Amino acid sequence: MSGAFITVEGGEGAGKTTQIARLADWLRAAGETVVQTREPGGSAAAERIRALVLDPDLSGWTPASEALLMTAARCDHVDKLIAPARRRGEWVLCDRFTDSTRAYQGVMQGLGLGPIDRLEAMFLADFRPDLTLILDIDPDQGLSRMRARQDAETRYDRMDPEAHRAIREAFLGIAAADPERCVVLDASEDEERVAEAVRAAVAARFMVDADG
Repeated sequence: MSGAFITVEGGEGAGKTTQIARLADWLRAAGETVVQTREPGGSAAAERIRALVLDPDLSGWTPASEALLMTAARCDHVDKLIAPARRRGEWVLCDRFTDSTRAYQGVMQGLGLGPIDRLEAMFLADFRPDLTLILDIDPDQGLSRMRARQDAETRYDRMDPEAHRAIREAFLGIAAADPERCVVLDASEDEERVAEAVRAAVAARFMVDADG
């Protein structure tokens, strides 16, 4: 089977969306078929859940409630979009996946990694990314980038600085625990340098031949 399932993770303002778009362009230049997607979201039902959980005017979700909503969205996303694309031999580039649930609900919100791992084992079995790129950035720099873009705020954007720092440490912990799957990249560099690092990581893992 050709192609791969690559997830891109990181805190707010790390540049995941930008780098996924650039990576997709690079892969397409090599003649590959690429699907770009995101979590929560990616399928019709999952996008409805996304609107619910990111709504800044809704609060009071428990960590368990959020984890269950994220898992419900993910199951539909995998079933309707990701798994069929992989069966066709296509590349799937996903902005967030299970590691975000670990970092946000499991670590930052205190649910713990055990319940997240059990949900993943129950509903996803051994369906995992082939490669996870973690874009690491100081939370203050990431939030500054977001404010400069003037994007509409989500509920997570409004979290306090300590929460954002906890999320960063959670992602670094995930990478340290699974070095065969995860590659940590410095996202504090300018966009072009980060794109070069992303391409290098993908080329090293999958031997992609494309002009960079």
